Parts: sequence; C-alpha cells; structure tokens
Amino acid sequence: MTDGLEEVFRREAGRCTATLIRVLGDIDLAEDAVAEAFTIAAKRWPKTGIPPNPGGWITTTARNRAIDRLRRESTRAGRHLAAHRLHTDSMDPDPNPQLDRLDNFVDVVADDQLRLMFLCAHPALASDAQVPLILRLLAGLETGEIARAFLVPEATMAQRIVRAKRKLHDNHTSYRIPGATELPDRLAAVVAAIYLIYTEGHTATSGQNLTRTDLSSEAIRLGRTLAELMPDEPEAIGLLALMLLSESRRPARSNPDGTMVRLADQDRSRWNQALIIEGHQLVRACLRRDQPGPFQIQAAIAAVHADAPTAEATDWAQIIALYDQLYSLRPHPVVALNRSVAVAELHGPAKGLAALTAIDAGTLDTYQPYHAARADLLARAGRRHEALGAYDRAIELTTNAVERAFLVRQRAAL
Repeated sequence: MTDGLEEVFRREAGRCTATLIRVLGDIDLAEDAVAEAFTIAAKRWPKTGIPPNPGGWITTTARNRAIDRLRRESTRAGRHLAAHRLHTDSMDPDPNPQLDRLDNFVDVVADDQLRLMFLCAHPALASDAQVPLILRLLAGLETGEIARAFLVPEATMAQRIVRAKRKLHDNHTSYRIPGATELPDRLAAVVAAIYLIYTEGHTATSGQNLTRTDLSSEAIRLGRTLAELMPDEPEAIGLLALMLLSESRRPARSNPDGTMVRLADQDRSRWNQALIIEGHQLVRACLRRDQPGPFQIQAAIAAVHADAPTAEATDWAQIIALYDQLYSLRPHPVVALNRSVAVAELHGPAKGLAALTAIDAGTLDTYQPYHAARADLLARAGRRHEALGAYDRAIELTTNAVERAFLVRQRAAL
C-alpha cells in the first residue's frame, strides 16, 4: 500500500494541484488541500483499497477540504459564495475576479498543468524562480533535486521557491492569466521546465530505479500538448523532438537484471525506431525554419546519435560543431562538459581532459556527471590514481542506486 500510494502521489499530485489552483486561484490553499487529501488516503486506502480512479478521488477530497477551510476561515460573503460554487459546480457569476480570469484561460490553454506552467512563468517573478516553482508544484520534485539541477545549494533554491510563491500570493495581479499573444514571452520557462521534468524521469536523481517513467511520460505528454498549442514556435517543436529521440533509447539503457548500460555499449537494435522517425521529422521541420534555439540544437545532437548504426560510426565532428553552436547561445558549464566528452571521442581522452580542465570546476564541484565523466577520461588516459579519486567523488555524490552500482563497477575495473 505504501508503494501504491507513493506511485499515485508521483503520478497525480501535480495534476491535482494544477486543477485546484485553476479553481481556487490560490497556490498555497491548493497545495495544502492536496496534501490533506493524501493524508486521508494514507489512512483510508489500507482499509478500503486504492480506488479505481485515484486521481479523481484525490481531487474531489482536496476540493472538499478546501471548501471546509474556506467556510472555516472566513465569514465574508464572497468566500462563502466561492465555497458554494465549488460544492455545486454552479456556473453562476463568481464575485472573485481571480477565479473568473483563471476560468477564461481554459479557452487558450485547456490542459490544467500546462496552464499552471504559464502562470508560474509570470514576468512578475524572478527569472531564476519561475522554472523551480513549476518543478516544485507540478513535478513534485523535492527542493534538493531541483537545486542539483540548477547547481545551487538547497537552501538557496528553497528561498527562491518560497519568495516566488509568496509573490504570487501577495500580488493578486500575478494571477492574471496571459492571453494567446502573451504566451510566446513565457515559453522559454515552460519549455525548460518540461525538459527538466523529462530529465528527472530519464535518470532519477535518487531511488532504486534508474528511471521514473511517470515523469518522462508526463513530460512527453506536456510537450505534445505544447507543440499542438504553439505549432509555430520552433523551440516547442525542438523540445518534443529532443524528448522523443532521448526516449527512443530507453529499452537499451538497462540490462534484464536492471543494471545500467552506457550509450556506447547499448544494443541499438532495441532502440524505438518509431520514436526516432518521429523525432527526425520534427528536427527537419525545425531546420527548415532556420531559427535555431537551444532545444532545437540539442535535438539535432540527439538525431546525430540516432543516425549512427554503431557507437563507432557516430559523427563526433558534427556533434562538436553543434555543441559549439549551442554554447554560443547558452554558455553554460554543463554544455561545455558535454562538449568535452565529444572532444574525447573524436580526438582522444587527453584532448577531452584538456577541454574539461578549461571549465570552471568550482561551478560543477557538486555535479555528479562532471566527476563521472572526468573519472572515465582519466581512466582511458591511463591516469589510474586520479581516476580512482574522481570515481570516489562521483560515487559520493550519487543518490541513484543503479547509477551508483554502475560507478562502483567501473571503479572496481581499475
């Protein structure tokens, strides 16, 4: 039952919260109501069993808890009318303009979660808080997981999220949902958030499993919905292409016993060809537009990998050129790290290490993939003692059991 409840929480919490925020116009109230609903479920479901539609059960229970709280905490007529509306699903005019504006947004964005993403991308919020707030509310990611994705301390990320939620709560104009013409200005944050949800599903930060299919599947669903909503936005199309091409490799990323298989060793006959074909079509559509953006370039890199029948046949020169273009648009240390790995494949581990050394290591000191990549290149370069130290650091930073076991095996092989 504990595992079942956890699975329902991972799959439904974000969706239920998004629905409640649309109805209530209050993030804190929605979060609290959903949390209470899961608390009730933890007490009841062991006796009654998980209901056939657990998401609907959680949403209904959370809505009822919100009704009770509205009645309990306020005596204003407007609040009572809002509670009555929630209870009866009446279509009568509501005196709360926030709710009216939220409902009007359904005409533009019909998906509750995507709607909440655009709300959290409000320009009133600091740019470095928009994506983290989306990840916290919709993906249910822990603050520590989000902090690691942004290479900042957990306390710093917690402050950003709290400040953003407080601003949305205190500044009621922030609840004004954008019209269709305003969506492009908020697209960058929404695209980034969907991709980070996907990457957490592609390789889970922690836990006993390498992946979280609930998150990756939801990210792809959101990506498809976004591409349908904004078909003329190349970055929305590029995001979907990138996720599909990455997802195509999922069947080959693990052995039957659950152990991890790195890209170079994967059985490419197990890659999902249908997803590769669809991803290639989307990449070609982006190329025809000739409006390159970060996600389109990353999708092109994934397409080059998908084109190679074997690891040895990979066009690493083209991948390096694409990383150069990506870095010019997004000069981020993780981009430089990935380019260094490509350089090592084309020119050897010594050249890759030189490129890696040029990166400000301080920004990546707590980033596990940096130390894992460095350990691999040091081992290939014959610098065994340094490689052992790098593997130790990577293992220390790894909280995913499957990844950790892989790194332990790699270290033992030295």
